[in-house]
Amino acid sequence: MTVVLPAAGWGGALLGLAASLVLAWYGFRVQRKPGTVRIGQLRLASFVMLGGAVLSMAALETALLTDDFAMSYVAETHSRATPLLFTITSAWSALGGSIVLWTLLLAGYVFVAGRKVTDPGDRLGTGALGVMGLVAAFFFGLVTTVANPFQIVANPPADGPGPNPLLRNDIMVAIHPPLLYLGFVGFTVSFAYAMSALMIRRGGTDWLVRTRRANLVAWTFLTAGLIVGAWWSYQVLGWGGYWAWDPVENAALIPWLVATAFVHSAVVQVKRGTLQAWNFVLALATFALTILGTFLTRSSVVASVHSFTQSGVGPALLGFFVVVLAGGFTLFALRGEHVASRTRSMRLASREGLFLINNLVLCLFAFVVLLGTVYPIFVEAFGGGQVSVGRPFFDRMAVPLSFALLLAMGAGPFTPYRWATARVLWTRLGFPMLIGSIAAAAFAVAGIRSLGVVAVAFLSATIVSASIRHLFATAPNRRPSGLRRLVSGQRAYWGGQLAHIGVAVVALAVSVAGATATRATVTLTPEHPAEFAGYTVMFTKSEQHTAPDRTQRDAHLEFRDNGQLAWTAQPKLETFANQPQAVGTPDVWSTAGRDVYVALAQIAPGTVTVNLYRYPLMSWLWTGGFLMAAGGAWALSGRSRRRSPTAEPAAETVSHA
Repeated sequence: MTVVLPAAGWGGALLGLAASLVLAWYGFRVQRKPGTVRIGQLRLASFVMLGGAVLSMAALETALLTDDFAMSYVAETHSRATPLLFTITSAWSALGGSIVLWTLLLAGYVFVAGRKVTDPGDRLGTGALGVMGLVAAFFFGLVTTVANPFQIVANPPADGPGPNPLLRNDIMVAIHPPLLYLGFVGFTVSFAYAMSALMIRRGGTDWLVRTRRANLVAWTFLTAGLIVGAWWSYQVLGWGGYWAWDPVENAALIPWLVATAFVHSAVVQVKRGTLQAWNFVLALATFALTILGTFLTRSSVVASVHSFTQSGVGPALLGFFVVVLAGGFTLFALRGEHVASRTRSMRLASREGLFLINNLVLCLFAFVVLLGTVYPIFVEAFGGGQVSVGRPFFDRMAVPLSFALLLAMGAGPFTPYRWATARVLWTRLGFPMLIGSIAAAAFAVAGIRSLGVVAVAFLSATIVSASIRHLFATAPNRRPSGLRRLVSGQRAYWGGQLAHIGVAVVALAVSVAGATATRATVTLTPEHPAEFAGYTVMFTKSEQHTAPDRTQRDAHLEFRDNGQLAWTAQPKLETFANQPQAVGTPDVWSTAGRDVYVALAQIAPGTVTVNLYRYPLMSWLWTGGFLMAAGGAWALSGRSRRRSPTAEPAAETVSHA
C-alpha cells in the first residue's frame, strides 16, 4: 500500500487552503492600510493556490491511471477495465473529484484576476482578490474535510466498481461537466468585484468594465455546457427528449437566466449610467445561485439522474449559500445608497427601457423555475410529505415568459437609447416584420395548426432578418469586406446579435419539435414489421458483444421507404461489470429537416420492443445553441475598449430602409 499519492493530493489541497487564506488576508489588509502589501505578495499567494490545486488534481488523475486503490476515491469510482478516456473523466465524475476540479478552475480564475491587479494601492482589485480568497478557502476546505477524496484505504480492494454506467458510455462526460464548472466558477470574479466595490463605497462602472471579460467567459461556457448537456441527455438516456425540467438541470438554468440579465444590464449601466444598484443585486444573485445549484447537485436532497450521493458536503454548501446571501445583501443594504445611480428618467420606448423589461422577464423566469424546483424540498422538510412539480407546471409558466423574451429581444438591440419614435422603429423593424409574417404564413400553409408555433416562427424570423438588415444598413459598404470590417470592429455588439439569432433558432426548433413530434412504441419480429412516419420498420437480427468492462446487446432495424433501404438503426443496451443497471443507447438518424430516434426498450430472442420518435427541426436546436455560445466567444475575441457612455453600437440613420 502506498500513501504517496493520497498524501500529495491532500497536501496540495491543504497548500491551496493556506494560500487562499493568505490571499484573503492580504486583500483585506489593503482595504485598511493601503500600501502595506506588495503586488508580488498577492501574486505569489495566487500562484501557490494554483500550484496546490494542480498538485491535487495531478495526484487524483495519477492514482486513477495507475489503479491505486489505496486512495478512497479510486476504490469507490474506478475499475481496472475502465477505458482510458473514462478513467481520466472519473476525476470529476463523483463528488470529491468534482470539488477538486472546482478548486482547480477557481484557482485559475483567481490567478488570472490577480495578474490584472498591477497597483498595490488598487483597493477595488485587491479587495476582490480578498473575496475570491475567502471563496477559494471554502472550497479547498471541503476537499480537506467532508469532500476529501484522498483518504487512505486500510485494506485496498483488488478492483473497484467503476464509474456510474451513465458516465462511461459517451464522450460528453469529458465535455459537459468541465464546461458547466467553468461557467459556474467564473461568476466568482464579478461577485468578488461587486462586494469589493460595496466595501469601499465605490459606484460607477469600473467594477463592471474590469469584470466584463470574466462575465462573458463564464456566460459562454455555461451556455455551451447547457447545450452540450441537453445533447448528451438526448443521445444517451434514451427517453427521447433533451430537457425534462429535472431539478439538477434547473439548477444550471436558473443562474444562466440571471447571468444573462446581468450581462444585458451591465451594458445599460456602462452606456447610460443607470441600473447600478440593480447590477450589484444581479452579480450577487448569480453567484449565490451557482452555490445553490451546486448544493442541489451534491446534497442528494433531490431525486435526479444527475445528483451525487449523500455526504456532509450538502450542509456545508447550504451554510455557505446562506452566508453569501446574508452577508452580501447586508453589505448591499448598508452601502447601497453610496453606489446607487443618480435618478435618471427612462422611457420604455428606448433601448435601456426594453433592456429593463428583458431583465425583469429573465429574473421572473428564473424565479418561477427556482420556485418549482425547491418547493417540493420545502414541503418535505416541513413535514408535508413528498410532492413533485412536474413538466406541465414548467411548460405552462415558461411558454408566455419565452414569448415576452422573444419580443423584447427582437426590438431591444435595434431601438435607440433615450427615446425611439414610431418612425425609427418602423424603419428598422418594418421589413423584418414582413419577413416574419411570410415565415408565419408559410408554416400555416405547411399544415402547422398550433398558434404558438406560428407565433414563434414570426418572432424568430423577425429577429434573424432584423439582425441581417441592420448589418447591411450600418456597414461602410455592402461588399463582403465592408461587412467583415463592421462585424470585426464591433465584436461585442455583433457577438450579441449572433447569440440572439441562436436564441431565435432554438426557440423555433423547440416549438416545432414539441408540437409536431410523432411517437410510437412497437414490438417487432422478423416476420412482423411496423409502419412509422412513412417508413416500414423491420427487425432483422440482434447481436451480443463482450468488452472487458461491458456486455452489449443491440438490435438491427431497417427503415425502408417504398421498399428501398433508407437507414439501418442499431440501438443497444449495455450492462457493465459490477453494475446491475443496464444502460440504453439510442440511435439517431439526423438530417436538416428532422430526426428519427430509436431507443431499445426490451430485447429477447426473435423479438424486440422499441420506442420510436420523429422530431422535425431537431438539428436546429443544437445549431442554435452553439450559435449562442459562438456569439459569446466572438464578443470575447475583440480587444476591450473604453467608449463614451452614450455611444451607440452602430450608427444608423432614419433614411436607411
